[in-house]
Amino acid sequence: MPGHPRPYDALAASVDSPMYVVTAARGDERAGCLVGFSVQCSIDPLHHLVCLSMANVTWEVACDAEWLVVHALHERDHEVAALFGELTEREVDKFEHCRWSPGPGGAPVLEGCDWFAGRVVDRVDLGDHQGFVLAIGDEGSAARADEPPLGFQGVRDLEAGNPA
Repeated sequence: MPGHPRPYDALAASVDSPMYVVTAARGDERAGCLVGFSVQCSIDPLHHLVCLSMANVTWEVACDAEWLVVHALHERDHEVAALFGELTEREVDKFEHCRWSPGPGGAPVLEGCDWFAGRVVDRVDLGDHQGFVLAIGDEGSAARADEPPLGFQGVRDLEAGNPA
């Protein structure tokens, strides 16, 4: 019926998917963005799928990156989510506003965040997003894994720096 949401829209809006910040590097250029579409997609070998909007600078950098770093956000990471979700590298260097160090492939690792890294083994066209299949490496941190995750419902107040 016109004017009524599709059942999928209502169900998707009610799910509290975990939020991540994904970072990438291409030479001296670095980028990062807030990501809500991310999931383990294989057990053996261990692969993880990260979906990046093709409207995003992070996607542009990731297209040439060998490694991506995926930061798992927790409830107290709302400011990190805002930095990487509301701003765009087209206007500001996000990494001037946070502490970070170079990780695998030069991709930034955000200080204080749990993270894992993956080597890009495949890219999948998914409409307005591109999926990056990552072979998970051994590096990372899960020091805060027992904290409540920051989910989609916790970032609904943010205004996206880029269109979806």
